[in-house]
Amino acid sequence: MRLKDIENLHQIECAKLMNISRQTFQLIIDSARKKVVTALIEGKSIHISGGNYITNSCNYVCHNCKSKFDLVYELDALKCPICGSENLECTSSDKSCKNACNQSIDSNT
Repeated sequence: MRLKDIENLHQIECAKLMNISRQTFQLIIDSARKKVVTALIEGKSIHISGGNYITNSCNYVCHNCKSKFDLVYELDALKCPICGSENLECTSSDKSCKNACNQSIDSNT
C-alpha cells in the first residue's frame, strides 16, 4: 500500500520491488485494502507482523562530533548516541521519511 498509494508507483514497479508478479501484487493490494477498510469501519485494530517492512528510520549525522548513525525517529530519542547532542541532520538519500523526521533537528533553533 505504501508503494502504490503513497509513493504512487505503478503496479509493475511495485511488483518488481517486492519480487512478485503484477498479478500477485494486485491480489495482495486488494486484500490489504479490504482489511484496512474493514478495520477502520468496524473499529478493529491493525497488527503488522512478519516479513520485511520499513520502520520510520533515517540516517543522521551529528553536527557536533560528525558521527553517522540510524535512528527510528518515532521511537528513539533524537540525540547523538556518541556525544548526546541534539544538533542532528537527516541524511537519508531516499527521503523515505518524507520530512516526517523534521530533516534538520537543532535544539538551538
